[in-house]
Amino acid sequence: MHILIVEDEIGIISFLKQGLEEEGYEVSAASDGLKALEMVQKQNFDLILLDWMLPKLTGLEVCKAIRESGKRTPIIFLTAKDTVQETIEGLKAGANDYIKKPFSFDELVERIKVHFRNKKEEEILRLGDIRMNAAQRTVFVKDAEVALTHREFELLAYLIKNKGKVCSRTEIIEDVWDIHFEYDTGVIDVFINMIRKKLGLKKETDYIKTIRGIGYIANDTL
Repeated sequence: MHILIVEDEIGIISFLKQGLEEEGYEVSAASDGLKALEMVQKQNFDLILLDWMLPKLTGLEVCKAIRESGKRTPIIFLTAKDTVQETIEGLKAGANDYIKKPFSFDELVERIKVHFRNKKEEEILRLGDIRMNAAQRTVFVKDAEVALTHREFELLAYLIKNKGKVCSRTEIIEDVWDIHFEYDTGVIDVFINMIRKKLGLKKETDYIKTIRGIGYIANDTL
């Protein structure tokens, strides 16, 4: 996980960088708001620790600009500002969390872990032109949203999570349907056909390939 620290006090950067690297995180730093925006535009970070009072651009301006660019990277404000109105301003700008200086490093680490857990739950699943958001339960083929039923969604997500692996009908019925006794697995074929139709897949080899007598495999290539 890659964390960006945006802070103009060198001592705080050094302290946070050392501590977070010891926790196993990759850490980069920017000492002003403009540099931070340039770095965010060039690469993807998993979380941003953002000071409010910064040279060139304030943390509030940086946060707003990141959100306006469409990036949903978790942002935690680290600041001495602590009035209710200032907290509200930060959250309205798109911040996910707010920690008042001085703060406990242990508390910061725990807050970071919470955001990474939340981020993992919102993991985007991809299969070629197909994009799924597990948290929002949305499916897109390119820019077109596709409506799937609950079971169709779960089945497609299961195949994508096991992308490149042949999933037998028995495994699918046990893991997706949670049925652990003899059952007609032909129901899976019905759902696969419906998913293919809704996704606009023309052939049995388009992204979801049938393995005769065994099951299915999801693959990025057509």
